[in-house]
Amino acid sequence: MHSLFDLTGKVVVISGGTGVLGAELSWGLAQAGAKVAVLGRDPKKRDQVVNGILAKEGDAIGILCDVCKQEDLLRARDEVLAKYGTIDILINGAGGNRPSATTSPSRSFFDLPEEDLDWVMRLNFMGTLLPSQVFGEVLAQKKEGVILNISSMASLQPLTNVVGYGAAKAAINNLTQWLAVHFNKNYSANIRVNALAPGFFLTEQNRYLLTDEQTGELTPRGKTILEHTPMGRFGEPADLVGTALWLVSDASRFVTGIVVPVDGGFSSFSGV
Repeated sequence: MHSLFDLTGKVVVISGGTGVLGAELSWGLAQAGAKVAVLGRDPKKRDQVVNGILAKEGDAIGILCDVCKQEDLLRARDEVLAKYGTIDILINGAGGNRPSATTSPSRSFFDLPEEDLDWVMRLNFMGTLLPSQVFGEVLAQKKEGVILNISSMASLQPLTNVVGYGAAKAAINNLTQWLAVHFNKNYSANIRVNALAPGFFLTEQNRYLLTDEQTGELTPRGKTILEHTPMGRFGEPADLVGTALWLVSDASRFVTGIVVPVDGGFSSFSGV
């Protein structure tokens, strides 16, 4: 059973690997034996994640990269191939939201700035599509590999306020299915593409929506979410690792084109 989840020798590229969830995935994959290339825009956070992996005798490198810039991605691909010689797994973990692209009592839908909505759509959707082109080409050439996209609960059930973010994540679900079919039909039956849809985790992008910035107490939105989460808590970053390991390892070798909720039951509960 252990061998099904073993990633020893596998080379993983993870975008957004310096974020709260991405860092936890990077550490978890390294502990499973993978060689991890951590992509991010913050050199301090990049070094923190990489050094944490190296301190536990893992194998990792950090690469500064903006996933919305193809020239950055091509350079990052060259660096990974120069270091490890191949790429086996791509995790598209980069994403995020902006308060200015989110409706609120003080900001109506009609006042959301076009440039901020564009930023959210581009980061989440194009920040998944472009790496899938650049790194996916390696998988197509070798005729095997795995892509794991990070979607969101906002993609499965439209949530109030996060209009651009939810739409972008819904597009990722569609892209996940499209890529799964495209790679199988055109390149190899040994390339799989799936997605994770995390429920509600306290991350940098949504903390201001779920907890009060001054007191740390739950906002009305945060209370409503917990009331509609049967397990009664927010997710912890480590809660994603097991499902991610399943989806990128041989344990799921006949699984492709699906979106897996990791949400404490939120998507199953009608509220009554």
